[in-house]
Amino acid sequence: MLLFFTLGLLIHFVFFASIFDIYFTSPLVHGMTPQFTPLPPPARRLVLFVADGLRADALYELDENGNSRAPFIRNIIMHEGSWGISHTRVPTESRPGHVALIAGFYEDVSAVAKGWKENPVEFDSLFNESKYTWSWGSPDILPMFAKGASGDHVYTYSYDAKREDFGAQDATKLDTWVFDNVKDFFHHARNNQSLFSKINEEKIVFFLHLLGIDTNGHAHRPSSRDYKHNIKKVDDGVKEIVSMFNHFYGNDGKTTFIFTSDHGMTDWGSHGAGHPSETLTPLVTWGAGIKYPQRVSAQQFDDAFLKEWRLENWKRLDVNQADIAPLMTSLIGVPFPLNSVGILPVDYLNNTDLFKAESMFTNAVQILEQFKVKMTQKKEVTLPFLFTPFKFQVIQDLVVSVLTYPLSHFVGYLLAFTLGIEVLVLSFFYRYMLTAGLTAFAAWPFLTRLWTRAKMTSLSWTFFSLLLAVFPLMPVVGRKPDISLVMGAGLLVLLLSLCVVTSLMKRKDSFIKEELLVHLLQVLSTVLSMYVVYSTQSSLLRKQGLPLMNQIISWATLASSLVVPLLSSPVLFQRLFSILLSLMSTYLLLSTGYEALFPLVLSCLMFVWINIEQETLQQSGVCCKQKLTSIQFSYNTDITQFRQLYLDDIRRAFFLVFFLVTAFFGTGNIASINSFDLASVYCFLTVFSPFMMGALMMWKILIPFVLVMCAFEAVQLTTQLSSKSLFLIVLVISDIMALHFFFLVKDYGSWLDIGTSISHYVIVMSMTIFLVFLNGLAQLLTTKKLRLCGKPKSHFM
Repeated sequence: MLLFFTLGLLIHFVFFASIFDIYFTSPLVHGMTPQFTPLPPPARRLVLFVADGLRADALYELDENGNSRAPFIRNIIMHEGSWGISHTRVPTESRPGHVALIAGFYEDVSAVAKGWKENPVEFDSLFNESKYTWSWGSPDILPMFAKGASGDHVYTYSYDAKREDFGAQDATKLDTWVFDNVKDFFHHARNNQSLFSKINEEKIVFFLHLLGIDTNGHAHRPSSRDYKHNIKKVDDGVKEIVSMFNHFYGNDGKTTFIFTSDHGMTDWGSHGAGHPSETLTPLVTWGAGIKYPQRVSAQQFDDAFLKEWRLENWKRLDVNQADIAPLMTSLIGVPFPLNSVGILPVDYLNNTDLFKAESMFTNAVQILEQFKVKMTQKKEVTLPFLFTPFKFQVIQDLVVSVLTYPLSHFVGYLLAFTLGIEVLVLSFFYRYMLTAGLTAFAAWPFLTRLWTRAKMTSLSWTFFSLLLAVFPLMPVVGRKPDISLVMGAGLLVLLLSLCVVTSLMKRKDSFIKEELLVHLLQVLSTVLSMYVVYSTQSSLLRKQGLPLMNQIISWATLASSLVVPLLSSPVLFQRLFSILLSLMSTYLLLSTGYEALFPLVLSCLMFVWINIEQETLQQSGVCCKQKLTSIQFSYNTDITQFRQLYLDDIRRAFFLVFFLVTAFFGTGNIASINSFDLASVYCFLTVFSPFMMGALMMWKILIPFVLVMCAFEAVQLTTQLSSKSLFLIVLVISDIMALHFFFLVKDYGSWLDIGTSISHYVIVMSMTIFLVFLNGLAQLLTTKKLRLCGKPKSHFM
């Protein structure tokens, strides 16, 4: 049995790793010949402004008084340059956005996962091809372009990362720091002959990364006064920098200015997915080589933005984000970035037809060079007869034929099982399918004899199934913070705790004092969590940052959440309730709205599930030896007493998988970073730390998993079923789902389509693998017993 289990786990690891080898290998190739236009460029220097996190509508729209938040840039649109929308791709994050802007290609997920500063692979960029580049801004963005550059010609000036505090009083200081340092740099250059000579060369770039808008958006939302005021500050700063450049270079007409953004931001202050508020970013260009404004009478665009922005009479030129890189290279006459896939937007160029034609030809040759190198490399490592598109139709037909065959008296059960699997698969695309499944669960007792045998249990099952079915209908993202719902969830937990404490006080066993003390500690932890959530929210609204005491309490609560349950009684319901109290304290600290109620409702349904499964087992003629009130979790239970598998055990395993998927997608789509609200971790930290914040968010997601797995441990115990046998059924169900998603993986279409299909496969395969570890964690939480006083137990009870 152990050998079989180990072999199965190893196979799943291989399957899981295969998807990374197939899809998460960097698509970049090297060895191409640099391509550049032989004609003289229109500009000697280029200034690139990137306002991190700036939405297109936030820049272009007029305020309630009919005035622009960025009057200088709007004046550029109307009188000096060209404008449009830069369409970004997912993931709409800072690193891939800047890579697309400056290097001209869309970075693959494997590169993003390597971190914000380090480059997993070397790539060419506009900065590397320039004679010199000077950049100012965030330490998270600038180093990756300097480290990938050859030689010593890309210079970076960054502030301390601690400035990126979402709870800070004024995030606009991140932008004023950049503007002030650029002005100091040019003032210093007048007295430094070497530097003065460099900044008067041709083919040079100045990059200003402005992070204030993004930081204010995360902290206060894009509709806030802080976000909109930051746009005005950036507009003022750009105006000063442009004036300084024109004065410094004597208005020689050889400077090109480009103002854009790496990504937008949703109304709720997040980014990462493909909502238009995230993918539509502004692009305004002016100066050497750029067309002047073009007046038009009508324009053909599907959106209604032009009239809202009152820009319908100025020609809008939309581009893909990667197209900006070849535009910049052609303007200053440097070779196109070797890995660029951008297409030169010639409508922005104010030059001769010959220059445009040469630039387009150079762009085409540069992209063709990548294709040739990639094709050569692929042929070298692939057998000739395998160098053709592979078709899965024969395998698909075989799988379908096998699944539609296991005998006649199983047809009904097989159809229900197949329908259930399809509901699970569809729930990855449409969350409301979970609502449909839970509604069907609610009707289940009335379709069997359970209703006549256990009316209260059946009614409770129906009530909590329907209550849980509401959550998948709630918005995945876009929910506004509602601390009252978090407080309400905390009060419900306290009310349940009061009921448990009251029942404990009626007992007369020797461990009653210890049990009461444990529950009182957990009640205190819940009260403190509620206080910290309310206090932190009030402090941040007053822009006073995260109080240190709140931070200490939050981390202490998190650290103790897996230890305190081990002090409680191993009696089934008492231990499960203790686990719920501890994990809910942490979950409250990580909640911002309705999701705080989710694990509470899920746990109530889990408690009913344990009862209803025992009733089902007794109904089938298998007698349970103990009542639920007397059953204890025990690590050393004799496995020989367990019965053999029945057909109904497949349904129990399916229930587990369904509840796990519900825990996965019940309050959001965790396949998307966009579902993560940074406000969820503000009780723990507000200084930007992507890995720490990501870890906290992942633990928030895992808490419902742990609750389901602990309930499943109880189901196995109360139904007298071997955990290994039932767990193998769960693995089979997960593997069927994984096989389904394996055939849905795409290697064509948009980045979003490809990424979504891969993420679905990875999620299901991860579920299969991590069920093993979650099962181990659940066994630890349910069977381990520690003592508050006396010598602690060194073994499982």
